[in-house]
Amino acid sequence: MPRIHSYALTGALLSLGAPLGLAVVRAGLDGSFSILWASRDIATDSATYGYIAVSTLIVFSIFGAILGGQADKLERLARVDPLTSLSNRRSIEDRFDEEEARARRHPRPSSMLVVDVDGLKSINDLEGHRAGDAALRAVGVIIKEMPRADDLSARWGGDEFVILAPGTGIEEAASLAERIRLAAESRSSGKVTLSIGIAAHTKESRSGSLRTLFARADKALYEAKQAGRNRVAIAREP
Repeated sequence: MPRIHSYALTGALLSLGAPLGLAVVRAGLDGSFSILWASRDIATDSATYGYIAVSTLIVFSIFGAILGGQADKLERLARVDPLTSLSNRRSIEDRFDEEEARARRHPRPSSMLVVDVDGLKSINDLEGHRAGDAALRAVGVIIKEMPRADDLSARWGGDEFVILAPGTGIEEAASLAERIRLAAESRSSGKVTLSIGIAAHTKESRSGSLRTLFARADKALYEAKQAGRNRVAIAREP
């Protein structure tokens, strides 16, 4: 449940203490308190008790919703890359753990793509950091457009992006990588190119954790860079 809802509900529940508190104060002043006394007092002065109950309910609920909304916002900021609006590294690493647990229960193939913006430092040096940021945002848009519903995408940091594609074999992952690479090249008229490394687990043989899979994809990315950039490289089976 989003915090904006849970905090508002908590505020509403806490507000129930206001009329009870009024009854306790009045009982203290009267010198005698019992359930019968409280019920009579509420019946005698129902308007006051009703006002206290409704007003505190509204105020506490609104206050709780404001606090919950701020907590939700801070949580989103902590897990989203502000430049590209993709998930950040912390967020996708948590999803690695979730996907690992899911894969242990229901084995299926998984693929990892590590995407690197070629020559980002040169773009920053020659055209300024605004141009570099624009290139990263453009790649982020392409990555958000391409994957399927189950795919997890994130900006890993600097000029690198990661896509985890559960239920995806190596051939489908290579096709996805090539579409991303071609989209970046065509939309920028060749100014922004990508090198992409891919690695995959098979359903039958999961060779290590998803972090191991990332390491293999990252090594394939290095090979793509060494081979001339603007290309897709597939990791060799371990």
